[in-house]
Parts: sequence; C-alpha cells; structure tokens
Amino acid sequence: MSGILSLIPHPGTPVAGTLGIDVACTLPRDGGLILTYRLRAPAGQVLIPPAGTPGRADGLWRHTCFESFVASKGQTAYREFNFSPAGSWQAYAFHAYRRGGPLEPAAGPELDCSEEEGGFTLRAYLPAADLPTGPPWRLGLSAVLESADGSLSYWALGHAPERPDFHHPDTFTLEIPPP
Repeated sequence: MSGILSLIPHPGTPVAGTLGIDVACTLPRDGGLILTYRLRAPAGQVLIPPAGTPGRADGLWRHTCFESFVASKGQTAYREFNFSPAGSWQAYAFHAYRRGGPLEPAAGPELDCSEEEGGFTLRAYLPAADLPTGPPWRLGLSAVLESADGSLSYWALGHAPERPDFHHPDTFTLEIPPP
C-alpha cells in the first residue's frame, strides 16, 4: 500500500505563510511500516532541530517533530511514535486512551532525514516488532511544527473536536488493510 496524504493544521493553531506536509505510507514485505513525511516550507519559517545523536528522547513534541499513532483495527490499545529531524525518537504503548508508557523493549525506527531547498523530508521505518498486531490498522498521522517565533502548530490527517489531541480516536483516520 502506498499513497500520499496531506496533513492539515488544527483550526485553533493558525499558520502564517505557505506550509504543507504530505505523508506517504508503505507496507514492506517484512510486516513493518514506512512513513515518509515531506514538509514544504520557505527557508527559516519552521525551526528544524539540528542533527544530533540518534536514540530515544522525551519531549520531542515541544519542537518540530513528526508523529504516528497505530492501532489494530477494533482495539483501544495503540502505539505512538515520535520522530525528530534531529534523529531522536520515542515509542509508547497505550492500552487505552492516554493510558500507558514507553514501549519496552523497542527496536526503534530507522530514520533518514534530509533538508532540501523548500523543505525537509523525514523517512521512518518502523519494524514489525514495534507495531501492534496487524494490519489491518488504524493510523493517526501528525506533526508539530515550531515556527521561527517559537509558536507551535499542530497538523494531522483529521483533528479531534476542540483542542489539538493526537491521541483522540477521531484522529486515527487512515485505515491500512492487510497486504
């Protein structure tokens, strides 16, 4: 499965300028998941964390980062994955809405990040061992962008009512069928 989907900003976090985020999803034969996020932004409009030491880190959502939420269809349990352009990542396992903690053990994603004129691309390969049983899956794809002025905007395929909340079941809008 593959396709390109566009994230939209939450209406409560207006965005100045011309920004866009597309995500491509691919299911490799090994049971993993590949997500490719492409940020389109004029130079200097979005703060991209500089490359750092790859590995687990908390609080990635406080700056520009890309996120995915994966649930087996029909289940309340889900996994959350955060990917920073700096190369850090985090993985969580939840048994219900916002009830859980770090995914242990976690193989962790393979990240490939590249900045180019007019934007940034982050490719994340999630190994099958870190994903819930499936597909079929329900995915919530999202991003947090930090503007040059330090403000944050919240992007997703679909948004929960009222405030931005990527954990809300209404944001798990992409259905991935079995291969």
